[in-house]
Amino acid sequence: MIRTHTCGELRPEHVGQTVTLAGWVDSYRDHGRGLFVDLRDRYGKTQIVFAPDAGEELLQQARTLRAEFVVAVTGSVALRPAGTANLKLPTGEVELRARSLRLLNPSLTPPLQPGAKEVPGEDLRLKYRYLDLRRPEMQRTLMLRHRIIKTMRDYFDEHGFIEIETPMLGRSTPEGARDYLVPSRIHPGKFYALPQSPQLYKQILMVAGYDRYVQVARCFRDEDLRADRQPEFTQLDLEMSFVEADDVMNMIDGLMARLSQAILNRPLQLPLPRMTYDEAMERFGHDAPDLRFGLELVDITDLAAASELRVFREAAAAGQRVRGLNAPQAAASYSRKGLDELAETARSFGAKGLVWFRVEAGPTLASPSAKNLGPGIAARLIERMQAQPGDLLLFVADTFEVTCKALHGLRKLLGETLKLYEPGHLHCSWVVEFPMFARDEETGGWTAMHHPFTSPRPQDLELLASDPGRCRAQAYDLVINGYEAGGGTIRIHDSSIQQQVFGLLGIDAQQARQRFGFLLDALQYGAPPHGGIALGIDRVVMLFAGLDNIRDCIAFPKTQRATDLMTEAPGEVEPRQLQELHVRVVT
Repeated sequence: MIRTHTCGELRPEHVGQTVTLAGWVDSYRDHGRGLFVDLRDRYGKTQIVFAPDAGEELLQQARTLRAEFVVAVTGSVALRPAGTANLKLPTGEVELRARSLRLLNPSLTPPLQPGAKEVPGEDLRLKYRYLDLRRPEMQRTLMLRHRIIKTMRDYFDEHGFIEIETPMLGRSTPEGARDYLVPSRIHPGKFYALPQSPQLYKQILMVAGYDRYVQVARCFRDEDLRADRQPEFTQLDLEMSFVEADDVMNMIDGLMARLSQAILNRPLQLPLPRMTYDEAMERFGHDAPDLRFGLELVDITDLAAASELRVFREAAAAGQRVRGLNAPQAAASYSRKGLDELAETARSFGAKGLVWFRVEAGPTLASPSAKNLGPGIAARLIERMQAQPGDLLLFVADTFEVTCKALHGLRKLLGETLKLYEPGHLHCSWVVEFPMFARDEETGGWTAMHHPFTSPRPQDLELLASDPGRCRAQAYDLVINGYEAGGGTIRIHDSSIQQQVFGLLGIDAQQARQRFGFLLDALQYGAPPHGGIALGIDRVVMLFAGLDNIRDCIAFPKTQRATDLMTEAPGEVEPRQLQELHVRVVT
């Protein structure tokens, strides 16, 4: 070994020992008669002292050092002089008094300084990712990711799960997003697909008798990206046999409690709270509500119908909804310009506008719209909204879907700007009983709300034939701080029900046989009741790390245009390679 200790290891008990450290030059300070260098590795930093008594030759050699040079230094460990200890560093009470220096590799002037306090722009960070990954913040996040995944694996091992790898090259199946396709050289004109999830394989494993499967799985989806999405991602994937939805959720409850204690040193009260999809949409306007704060949505459609305010009355008459929220003691926080900006936010989510009222002493309502409410409506509105002087009331009148989107957007904005929650706090909950199907806006037909293999609730089976829109699924999403951190379902294990669901999704018998014949066959050979879930590891790490950008939780992420700025992927390939794959590029 080149080194005897790491740069984060030395303490007062090492004083007097001769040690060798190796790492990167983080900073250096030339005081004329002596040189001080902070040497860094992923374990920490240690101050190195090149003093005159070590010899002029060593001092001159040390003066050639620059940021990010890789060196090995041998010397004796000593206490720092009185009054110079740096208690912010674990190694801050000691220093290494150098006796020899070996340059292992020099460095060009780096375009970004890993030790700098200011974070450079993301494009620069991604282009020089190998430098960005030296930053202590990135190293802490990736070490946190390691701990989270290890804790997950240990937890499931204790509960009898077997980790089984599933193929990366499979068959293209409709699962909600575009597949990444891989052309086959051996089979001209045919393609593999990279997995969007191991869904079908893990169901096959249940049929095969491996009743508790788990995998840290790489998945791929060719879809439009956002700050919290990547084209390739990692999920904690699991499946269980002979279970109902409660069993799967209880297993994940235990996992989240284990993670909260192990990673954050905070106990988590179990069971995690649950609400139905319908309740989440009615109370919060979203199927993944952030429950760290209140601001619940309130329906006032009946009051709107009795009011004289035109926008309220006409919406109620048209069968639409008038809903709002009460931002406690927020009236003084928003000037007229600020209220106009809130209205613009509502419009960005499809609303025609925003009606607002300040609650004043009395209590009374103050707003250009207040005089048009009509007799007695203001008092009833204040009572319905449980409003107090100083509160700010915000309302949207439109379809149920638009009121959900606009008020959810406003609620999320207000929660952040009014600082209604502690940033480092995690709130975990479940949303259950999702609709089985949603309408496809283009075709008007049905699409699967989760995926085509989701089982309906037993009490809703008859609705598959009579009223699919009312059918509820045995589906459940884990929600953390307003993010969907995981989603799962109880699967269909009866081939006739699977065929019926395929039919509703427009997949006829021939297509079903072509795409999923192996699954339909397997379901007829003693398939047990089974279900599972997948947790987004990248997103879980982001939330536990208190970050808001998923790219900061991945060693080598893609941009929002699905490019790798460091390797410049995707790139062109040689014409010979395309010829071997029987592929022609059409532009």
